[in-house]
Amino acid sequence: MEAREPGSINGQEWEEGVFLVDKPEGLTSFAIVRRIRWLLKIKKVGHAGTLDPFATGLLVVCVGRAATRCIELFMGSRKTYVARLQLGIETETQDPEGAVTSIASVPDLDTATIDACLQQHVGPQLQAPPYYSAAKLNGKPLYAYAREGVFIDKAAKPIEIYSLSFKGYDVISNQLDVEVVCSRGTYVRVLAADIGKALGCGAHLVGLRRTASGPFFVDDCLSGTDLFLEDGLQLLHKGRRSIEEAVRYVSSPSV
Repeated sequence: MEAREPGSINGQEWEEGVFLVDKPEGLTSFAIVRRIRWLLKIKKVGHAGTLDPFATGLLVVCVGRAATRCIELFMGSRKTYVARLQLGIETETQDPEGAVTSIASVPDLDTATIDACLQQHVGPQLQAPPYYSAAKLNGKPLYAYAREGVFIDKAAKPIEIYSLSFKGYDVISNQLDVEVVCSRGTYVRVLAADIGKALGCGAHLVGLRRTASGPFFVDDCLSGTDLFLEDGLQLLHKGRRSIEEAVRYVSSPSV
């Protein structure tokens, strides 16, 4: 078992709290939770919002019973993502992990055309969870049903896209970069597919990075990769935020 650093009461005061982690590509959100749980030897660890394995960026991890009680508060904040869309190709999962289901030619697109399309997707709207998602039915995630060939249609829920900004378009690869500011519960890959349909060629999400969640920013994160190095425990100790501080940030009227 790894040694504890001094300055805590029964090992708890120092370790319980909120940690901002930059999740690397290829790892599940739970892999980060599991690593922190192992490093701190605390079972009660959870995160405020899943990132798919191919996605990177800000993961808010709550450690200890008092911190995990705040997960719902942290999840309620608006999120910011940088997304890369592959135009002209659709997949069964709407992301790079699924089989290709459709290929279409991409029309000539200029900035004005793309921006006009993006603005059509801004505002309050209804969005249904995709077949391959962690949304549950009878305690079982939809992706588990989909892998068995059973595709569940769940009712659409209200979400909001607060802003959708054009960040670049590569006419050779037909890849479109956008920044999305959205409400809790928004599936960016569903948004990517909708944008592709509106452009007349289809699309799927090939890159996704969460850069902010409420008052928390990815620039302030610990490296998720470094948590798996020998000094991972020391890194956690340096990056710990108290529960009171984290709650104060989220509850601030300026956020």
